[in-house]
Amino acid sequence: MKRLLTLAMCLCLTACASVKPWERGRFAKQEMNFEPDAMQAAFERHVYFSKEASSGGTSNSGGGCGCN
Repeated sequence: MKRLLTLAMCLCLTACASVKPWERGRFAKQEMNFEPDAMQAAFERHVYFSKEASSGGTSNSGGGCGCN
């Protein structure tokens, strides 16, 4: 019974919301992206992987020298 009550509480506390079609334009704005500036984010990933002497998950090759 305690598990059922816990499950019911968890389902009630979820943050699901339906988005109306006319509200979707708000979420498509540039400032709503996780990475608002794609070029800056790509540069920071390049610098990070160059410093770590590795690459991974970003479909680019190269090593610690920073060359691709």
